[in-house]
Amino acid sequence: MAGKASTTKTIAEINERIKKGKAVVLTAEEMVETVRRLGKTKAAKEVDVVTTGTFSPMCSSGLLFNFGQEPPLMRASQVWLNNVPCHGGLAAVDAYLGATETSADDPLNKVYPGRFAYGGGHVIEDLLRGKPVRLRARSYVTDCYPRKELEKDVTLASLPFAQLLNPRNCYQNYNCAVNMSGRTIYTYMGPLKPGCRNANYATAGQLSPLFNDPYLRTIGLGTRIFMGGGIGYVIGAGTQHNPKPPRNERGLPLTAAGTLMLKGDLKQMNPRYVRGLSLVGYGCSLNMGVGIPIPILDEDMAWFTGVSDADIQMPIKDYGFDYPNGVNRVMGHATFEELKSGSIIVNERTAQTVPVTSYCMSLEIAEELKKWIQEGKFFLSEPQDKIPSM
Repeated sequence: MAGKASTTKTIAEINERIKKGKAVVLTAEEMVETVRRLGKTKAAKEVDVVTTGTFSPMCSSGLLFNFGQEPPLMRASQVWLNNVPCHGGLAAVDAYLGATETSADDPLNKVYPGRFAYGGGHVIEDLLRGKPVRLRARSYVTDCYPRKELEKDVTLASLPFAQLLNPRNCYQNYNCAVNMSGRTIYTYMGPLKPGCRNANYATAGQLSPLFNDPYLRTIGLGTRIFMGGGIGYVIGAGTQHNPKPPRNERGLPLTAAGTLMLKGDLKQMNPRYVRGLSLVGYGCSLNMGVGIPIPILDEDMAWFTGVSDADIQMPIKDYGFDYPNGVNRVMGHATFEELKSGSIIVNERTAQTVPVTSYCMSLEIAEELKKWIQEGKFFLSEPQDKIPSM
């Protein structure tokens, strides 16, 4: 088989191999050893698809939903789900629930250390688990929409439309957060102890989607992905997308860089891969499971997907003073391999490393996507538009 294979392929050719059950699919973790053992040329001939995965807090996520009309009709200008405010300034009975919005009973200014908040991410998980959620809506009255108030229980099954529309997911790289101040601080990266005693970090390292395609050659508008246990799509660059980060010799960004905007049908998803999150002393978020298949089109893509944890350098930043004051200072870099070891040295101090991304769940997602492709249940899609990466 290897002797007949070409080092260059098209997505259409790879899909034909998937259809015939002949595609060679590896997880990104497996590809590291394959490229190391065979080299990029032979790996490009032998491997068709590399599957990636990440399971991490993705704060810029949310639910776009429609809760249906009933007589008399309504134009909802204010909406709550389980007392969590939604944005109702759309049309009729459309609304958007942000994952980080907290309950009106537990606003951010009342969140304090030792207390867990309930918010949009938890509502999304509750809906996905089939639980009833209390809907309240209010509006001014018009001739075409005479209803002023509505209150009822809704379930995911009863919502005519429920799609996750996530403005910024799958950061290509992210900060390793430390705290150089003299007090414990509570952040979206979790609690940070004073005096640089812990270092919290995100992403799935060598499994992470955008580390395996650093120039976004195969990922763009219309890319089909694993999203929350169902099928979703990339719909463009995410907010805060940085197409021109400093890069190392492998093309990997040295700072926070690429991001993706994603969409997917919540009704297809699995609550194992979509979970509400409460960050003590900070607020709420949503753990999202995302897996992206990387087609091995040529030797370069084989080389990129052979990235290992030792190749990835993550910027260390101080969240005690620099970050909240807008000071963009990088204190140094740590490789993902070093971060996974359990401790790093920062300014001659030993900091215990704490992942906020689950590597084992990320690997599970990559394995599940691999299984879908091998069973002919998932085919690759051609990007319809590029995402800037240079």
